[in-house]
Amino acid sequence: MNTVKCWFLQVFPCGQESGLPGWCTKYTKVEKWQKKGGTERMTDLLEKYREFGISEAVYRFGEAILESLRERFRQIDDTAEYNQLKVIRSMQRANVSEACLLGTTGYGYNDLGRDTLEAVYADVFRTEDALVRPQITCGTHALALALSSNLRPGDELLSPVGKPYDTLEEVIGIRPSRGSLAEYGVSYRQVDLLPDGSFDYEGIRAAIHDKTRLVTIQRSKGYQTRPTLSVKRIGELISFVKKIKPDVLVMVDNCYGEFVETTEPSEVGADMVVGSLIKNPGGGLAPIGGYIAGKKECVENAACRLTSPGLAKEVGASLGVLPAFYQGLFLAPTVTASALKGAIFAANIYEKLGFAVVPDGTESRHDIIQAVTFGSPEGVTAFCEGIQAAAPVDSFVKPEPWDMPGYDSKVIMAAGAFVSGSSIELSADGPIAPPYAVYFQGGLTFPHAKFGILKSLQNLIDCGVCSIL
Repeated sequence: MNTVKCWFLQVFPCGQESGLPGWCTKYTKVEKWQKKGGTERMTDLLEKYREFGISEAVYRFGEAILESLRERFRQIDDTAEYNQLKVIRSMQRANVSEACLLGTTGYGYNDLGRDTLEAVYADVFRTEDALVRPQITCGTHALALALSSNLRPGDELLSPVGKPYDTLEEVIGIRPSRGSLAEYGVSYRQVDLLPDGSFDYEGIRAAIHDKTRLVTIQRSKGYQTRPTLSVKRIGELISFVKKIKPDVLVMVDNCYGEFVETTEPSEVGADMVVGSLIKNPGGGLAPIGGYIAGKKECVENAACRLTSPGLAKEVGASLGVLPAFYQGLFLAPTVTASALKGAIFAANIYEKLGFAVVPDGTESRHDIIQAVTFGSPEGVTAFCEGIQAAAPVDSFVKPEPWDMPGYDSKVIMAAGAFVSGSSIELSADGPIAPPYAVYFQGGLTFPHAKFGILKSLQNLIDCGVCSIL
């Protein structure tokens, strides 16, 4: 062993004449033991980060925060290990074989791989059945499919957790749109969360009546700065609703939440859980697709709407996507863990700089989304530009706000991904509207998530939005 000199970073709050959020830094030279003949890790990494325009101050600021998260990250790895074993066990129970990876064309009759994959999903989510198809184009499509197939004219849909995600507003008919549930005679009611983020149980009780057929619970925050719902809290809400009206169906929008905990909402009473394969469960490999897992009747209804009455799950060729679907699910627990670490790292970085973050740096996590409120469009734009500049694909592209389909305000999106729009890959987006919050998610590997966060911080500093000096 030999002794080498290195720098230890101290971070402490200081006033800023400019009024920008800021922290002061102080470097102290200390001795550090290192293996004989080895090179000093921090020096090597610092030089590599400098190639990407990241300053020594930003790098060391990140390293100091990262050091405080080691135990938290170990706990995340424990959850990933549990979920990894769960997925493998489900694949073994379903007798996944090499033949399952071959796929079909045309009608897709007798597609062994497709049918086996759906059995795997049903086992992973502890449900009676599952529909997992490349013909489901995105998360919004999966949710619309689950809703439209299990609601009938005269029924009412209830959201007891406030406003749904923006793209569902047109599905429901909150914003008039062709083919919405409202056009088919399905009414809608919502009960907002209380100011502290808790459920308005009395309001929910009053909102449930004879026509209430389906209750939709959005697990993640969407474009809101409300808390994400834990599986435990979702279970409590489902229990409350079912005591009032036992025959009501409960659907959980599970997007961004899969494999973050060791249990899923379907294990605490949800009749359906719904999500996208280009988020957590696709593991970064699925090129398209969505899933609906739940009660057999609910899934069969969705299959009849996806294909045709009388055909249901019997048709739908898997083409060449099955290897990606299977391997993506296999990787999903560890990929989700990487994204979760990135979210926690981002929360701690930006919280230290004085920005409002949801969840905060110490809260328990129930999805991979990290909201950071900058209070200005410049902050949102600078953050997204930094994330895009850290991408392996289209890093040279500068994201700009635009009128995305399904949203009522301009949205900026950083998404330099191998799969277009994949939000399990490193990405960030947000509406250019008050309170000017950005929503960061993904990272197939933690080193990439870390790099993206440091790059976003560097860009914010370069744009004059914040400072660490």
